[in-house]
Amino acid sequence: MIPRARGAAARTRAELARGQPPGSATYGKVEPAPVHPSSRSRQQRWLLAAALLLTGLSMRTAVTSVGAVLDGIERGLHTNSGVAGLITTLPPISFAALGALAPRMASRAGPHRLLVLALTAMTIGLLTRAFVRSVAAFVALSVLGLIGSAVANVLMPTLVKWHFPDRIGPMTAVYTTAMAIGGTLAAGLTVPIGLLTSGEEPWRAGIGSWALLSAVAVLPWLSTLRHDTRFAAGPTRMPATALVRSRTAWMVTLFFAFQSIQAYIAFGWFERFLSAHSISASTAGWMVALLSAMGIPASMVAPIVPVRHHRPLVLILGCSFATAYAGLLFDPADAWAWMVLAGIGGGMFPLSLTLIGYRTTSPVVTASLSAFAQSIGYVIAACGPLLFGVLHGATGTWAAPFGVLWVAVVLATITGWLASSPRTVDDDLTVRRLLSRTVQ
Repeated sequence: MIPRARGAAARTRAELARGQPPGSATYGKVEPAPVHPSSRSRQQRWLLAAALLLTGLSMRTAVTSVGAVLDGIERGLHTNSGVAGLITTLPPISFAALGALAPRMASRAGPHRLLVLALTAMTIGLLTRAFVRSVAAFVALSVLGLIGSAVANVLMPTLVKWHFPDRIGPMTAVYTTAMAIGGTLAAGLTVPIGLLTSGEEPWRAGIGSWALLSAVAVLPWLSTLRHDTRFAAGPTRMPATALVRSRTAWMVTLFFAFQSIQAYIAFGWFERFLSAHSISASTAGWMVALLSAMGIPASMVAPIVPVRHHRPLVLILGCSFATAYAGLLFDPADAWAWMVLAGIGGGMFPLSLTLIGYRTTSPVVTASLSAFAQSIGYVIAACGPLLFGVLHGATGTWAAPFGVLWVAVVLATITGWLASSPRTVDDDLTVRRLLSRTVQ
C-alpha cells in the first residue's frame, strides 16, 4: 500500500512540475507550463505591471460611481428607490453569475483575450448607459459595464500566478491597491466631473467619464494576446465538483464571503447609522469615504505580509473589525476612529485574494478556485445588507443588525485562520485520490 501511495504522490509531483493540476487526465487537456519570469525582458514585466495597475484602477468605478449620484439617476430615469435598490444590488449578483463563467470562457478564448473582450464590453457599457433614458436599458447596460469587473475579479489572481509566480504578494498588492484607489476616486470625483459640464443632468457625464479608464486599461493587455495562442490550444479546467471536495477551497471561499458581507453592510448602511446618531449627512458621508480610503494602505500592506505571518494578520484584522463595531455601537460620537479601524480590518479583502494564489499550485487551479470562491462569496455577501436591513426594520434598533457584523467577523477570522494553513487545494485532492487508490 505504501509503495503504491508513494508512486501516486510521485506522479502528482511530476504533474505539478509540468504546470498541470493533480490527476490532470481527470480534468482535461494538459496546460502549458507558465513562462518563467526570468525569460521575460524588464520591459515586458513593467508592461504587465502597468496592465495590472490600470485594470485594478477600473475594476470598481462602475460600482462606486453610481452610488455617488444615485439620487440624480432616480430623477433622471423617473424611477423610485426600489429600482435604485436593484441597481445597487447588481454588482454582487453580476460578480457571482458572470464570475462563475469566467474559467470556462477563459479555457476556450484564453485568459488574456477574454480580459480584453471583457474590458471592451465594460467600456461600451459604461459609456452608453450615460445616454439612455429607459430604466431597463440602464440596467442592461450596467450589467454590460460590470462584465469587465466580474471577469477581472476571477482572472487577476490567475494572471498574477501566471506571469509573476515568484511575486504573488507584491503584484496582488499592485492591483488591489489600484482597485481601492479607483473605487475611492470614482466615489469622490463623479459628481465634480459631472459639474464640469453644462448639461441639465450632470450625473450622466460623471458616470460616463469612467469609460475612458477602462478603455486605457485594455491597451497594455493587447501585447499579451499571443500568450493565448498556446494556452487556448490545449487548456485544462478544474471543475467546481472537484473543488467541492477540498477543505482548503471551502475555507478560502468562506473567508472571502464573510469579509465581503462586512464591506457591503458598511457601504450600504453605515452612513444611515451615523446619521441616526446625530451626525450630519455630509460628515457621515466623509466618514464612510475615510473607511473606503483606508482600503488603500490596507491593500498595499496585507498582500506583501510574509506567508508565515498570515495567521497573526488575520487575528489583527479581525480584532480591528470587532473593536470598530463595538465602538460604533457604544460610542458613535468617536466614529472617525472607528472608521479608521474598520478600514484597517478591510485588509481582509486583499488578503483573501492573495490566498487564492497561495492556496493553489498551477494557474488553472487558481482560476477555478478564484471563480469558485468569488461566485459563492458574492452570493453570500449580497445577503448581508438585506439581513441587516430586515433586522433593523423588525426591531427598530441597531443592536440586532450589528449582530450580523459580529457573526461575520468571528466567522471571517476562523475561516481566514484555517485558509492560511500552508496547504493547497492540490494537496487536498491528492490525498483524496491516494486514499481512493489505496482502497481500490
